[in-house]
Amino acid sequence: MSELERYNKFISNVMGGAGDLFDFKDKERAAQNHVLYMLNRTQSMFKWNNLPKSIPERMLELYLQINGYVGITSVNGDLYAMRGGLGGKPDAYYMPTILTIANPALDVSRNLAIGEECIVIPNDSCYLGLMPMFNRYASGLAENELSINIASIMSRIIDLISATDDRTRDSAKKYLQDIQDGKLGVIASSEFFEGIKTHEFGSRSRGVITDLIELEQYYKASWFNELGLNANYNMKREALSTAESQLNDDALLPLIDNMLECRRVGAEKVNDLYGTSITVDLASSWEDNQLEVDLEQDSIKDEPKQEDNKLDPDDLDMREGA
Repeated sequence: MSELERYNKFISNVMGGAGDLFDFKDKERAAQNHVLYMLNRTQSMFKWNNLPKSIPERMLELYLQINGYVGITSVNGDLYAMRGGLGGKPDAYYMPTILTIANPALDVSRNLAIGEECIVIPNDSCYLGLMPMFNRYASGLAENELSINIASIMSRIIDLISATDDRTRDSAKKYLQDIQDGKLGVIASSEFFEGIKTHEFGSRSRGVITDLIELEQYYKASWFNELGLNANYNMKREALSTAESQLNDDALLPLIDNMLECRRVGAEKVNDLYGTSITVDLASSWEDNQLEVDLEQDSIKDEPKQEDNKLDPDDLDMREGA
């Protein structure tokens, strides 16, 4: 399937999908939905200030998060965020020196010298972006949700019924239909009991569903935690202590700190080259988490230090003499 066909299929599903049953077997669409919903959330991760009108914050963040980097250059006196390819002769640290761009709307196709004709802002130190992480968790969730759907359907089968002959089978079907219709089922003869057997089946799926729900919780919590949002993935069924609920706090912010620092350094380079005053900060829940961490660190610094209980040599001599 070509990219155009995928796009048309996606648009037709969105435009004509109101009220349709979700197809859990369409794992590609399920994973795509998870990625898009998470990108909606991460749009609120950073707050850009003093951006030129020609650079929408939404597109700037989408380029950074999806492509791993974005180029900022001037076209006809206005600054634009550009997708492009990195290349050219590597510098002393084997980093690219050329950004190749092509934008039909602006009628521009150029090889730009990085640092002189454009600035490249990375999403993170390794220019990865968020899509490798998003695709990994979205694929796992799509597979797990399909398993939950199958287990849920199979849980409807409480017992498997087998019959020795067609007459007994028809009697069993009529009996079950009467029960489904709200009628009192009547068994006409003892041959029914002799010719039919039941096999317990549905109880197995109930434990499987519980395990799959816990796996769903683990995938989602781990995904949020990697993005700096605290979500509990502890599978204990007892109450969690405060210490246990804070075990993953130290792992929340390093990636977000790295992404913020890359954006701030990139914004400073843009300001130096083009005379702008662009700044960037954390926003939404990510800003709240940072404030909470800062308050905790300040409280730890303000706590009085406990003096070591060291024995004076004279006291020690007195005790030995005693």
